[in-house]
Amino acid sequence: MKVVAVVPAYNEARRLADVLFNLKPKVDEIVVVDDGSIDATFKVAQQAGVVVLRHLINRGQGLALRTGTEAALKRGADVVVHFDADGQHSDNFIQDLILPLTEQRADIVFGSRFLASDKNIPALRLLTLWLGKIFNIVFLRVSKNLTDPQSGLRAMKKEVAEYLLNHLAQDRMAHASEILHHIMRSDFAWQEIPVKINYTTETLAKGQKGLDGFKIVWQFIRHKLHR
Repeated sequence: MKVVAVVPAYNEARRLADVLFNLKPKVDEIVVVDDGSIDATFKVAQQAGVVVLRHLINRGQGLALRTGTEAALKRGADVVVHFDADGQHSDNFIQDLILPLTEQRADIVFGSRFLASDKNIPALRLLTLWLGKIFNIVFLRVSKNLTDPQSGLRAMKKEVAEYLLNHLAQDRMAHASEILHHIMRSDFAWQEIPVKINYTTETLAKGQKGLDGFKIVWQFIRHKLHR
């Protein structure tokens, strides 16, 4: 099975080289999508010897993932892995994500911070995640058994990737909830595995804030109104 990692990147020139260096031995190929960065992200990715695509302007992580996933499928991916560029995701969990797919126990696997023995989740981020879980259960009919509603670390079979490309519309931070919404409405089997996220002051400052949950809700409402 050919495993292709999709790495959306926005102004990650300082961290991206190390992320790609560590990730390359764990997958067959890497597709980096530079989402309109104004730093040297594109150049760093090129120097790393991976496939690099570029959005001329910043369009959001959701669209960057769709661009990269489409490219991965065109390059013959049997499994697509979504992996962050900021160093929060550990490549040590790649094999754990892929194993349920190769053993036919799941079609898509999510990494869950809440299943890890050492959760290491900052208090404000924990509150944001719990609010996201409530929103997903009440409004998007996501299973209450799913523990981590905003996980960006996931692996999926090509059939799931193709399905999502035909259904996803959220370009920005609402994409994680939208993925869950469509998976729960499908016949695909899903599973979670425990993962640990490497939080730093810098990545926390760039990541989701408490009010971002309301932005996600508004993005879904706006999308519904324009359909």
